[in-house]
Amino acid sequence: MSQRSIRKVLVANRGVPAVRIMHTCRDRKIPTTAVYSTPDRLAYHVFMADTAIHIGEAPPVESYLNGDRIIEAALSSDSNAIHPGWGFLAENADFAQKVIDAGLIWIGPTPEVINLMGDKIRAKEIARQSNVPTVPGVENVTSAEQISDWMRDQGVTFPIMIKAASGGGGKGMVKVDKLDQIAGALAQARSEAKKSFGDDTVLVEKYIEHGRHIEVQIIADEHRHVIHLFERECTLQRRNQKIIEEAPSTLENDLRQEICVTAARLMRRIGYTSAGTVEFIFDPSTQSFYFLEVNTRLQVEHGITELITGLDIVSLMLDVAEGKPLPIKQLDVVPNRWALEVRLNAEDPKTFGPSFGTITRLRAPLGPNVRVLQGATEGEDIPPYYDSLFMLLMASGTDRADALRVMDRAITGDLRVEGIKTLAPLLLSIIRHRKFITGDFSTKFIEQHMPELVSGFLERTSEDEMLRVARYVAEISALGPQSWM
Repeated sequence: MSQRSIRKVLVANRGVPAVRIMHTCRDRKIPTTAVYSTPDRLAYHVFMADTAIHIGEAPPVESYLNGDRIIEAALSSDSNAIHPGWGFLAENADFAQKVIDAGLIWIGPTPEVINLMGDKIRAKEIARQSNVPTVPGVENVTSAEQISDWMRDQGVTFPIMIKAASGGGGKGMVKVDKLDQIAGALAQARSEAKKSFGDDTVLVEKYIEHGRHIEVQIIADEHRHVIHLFERECTLQRRNQKIIEEAPSTLENDLRQEICVTAARLMRRIGYTSAGTVEFIFDPSTQSFYFLEVNTRLQVEHGITELITGLDIVSLMLDVAEGKPLPIKQLDVVPNRWALEVRLNAEDPKTFGPSFGTITRLRAPLGPNVRVLQGATEGEDIPPYYDSLFMLLMASGTDRADALRVMDRAITGDLRVEGIKTLAPLLLSIIRHRKFITGDFSTKFIEQHMPELVSGFLERTSEDEMLRVARYVAEISALGPQSWM
């Protein structure tokens, strides 16, 4: 394979993912170009980049989903490579091909692989052919009768999950618990799939009760070197979207090795290159794991894998995009830490409703073993047009208990966010919950414990701090001048 040289990277994204990629580019002394919509003209990622280009108005279809405009921006800014981050066009095979056709370097897997794995039905069939266990299911579903017939013939019991064949992120997924819910759920899933992905094709799978979400980080080059960077636990979710991740998982070591080797084998078979993730659902009752999907992009939670391995996954993606062989072998990857990540979204922690507005105060946590990936700054607006994630907060330790202590300190210590609501109170309640601490949780944890979690909220506001100041002033007034004054 020929080697290519990346001179300047256009980051086809905004907020947290854009900032993350720019950090590594700075490390490697590679200039960057930011793209921005009208409401993002004063956004953090715009000021981080060496060049910034306006690409359209607020709606994503006019800006961050406008592939042609992004490619024009790359060419006009003398950028010769594009990194898509995650979300928006990151898993769009047509956009990846357009980037390559424009003579630019695409920092990600090939368009062919993106297209292949973007269809969950085809991906599942390839997994079966590769001897990777898959969840019992039926594909290309168009009627409620087709679902009930499959359940009867295969002896499948409720609950089941209807999900979009294209896309992800929890969209187009509907859980069904009873027979009379099938028709309505099917219509809902198809409608959401059409709206989100332009494709109403759905499949149906057995829903694994008390399942855990395990994913394996893969990195591969163009020279057929495929290695895994071990696994992550991504079980804590709300509305089928993750909010807490940790690495490694609490799997027994033999099972860990099996699931990681299985993921690497699948990625080698499909000719994968760059960074990617193989997702599995793990059934603790049978100690079995089943293939879910391949994410053909950088994952939000890649940072905790970096913390436990000491690797920079974005930097490895740049190496691969330049045609270089991986600088590491499988035996070089030795995790020696435990790490957790929480997602700070601008949402009401009680309802998960969006909380858009201006961040009037923002102070990020500091201290040992804390890593912060900030996508916005104080005074910046959180617009209603895009994902509400504005900060990733990570903590590491020698073991899980140590990492939990650091995360507790990070959330309760220096973190201050005012002007918008965030998930911070919920995240703190979760990491302090005895069942989470002991590892007794599933994908239904938040749903099952929400009232209990809400009752444990310790919300601190600017009014609380003003009362502390008032009490201090009152004490000084009552006691008179002190020796240190």
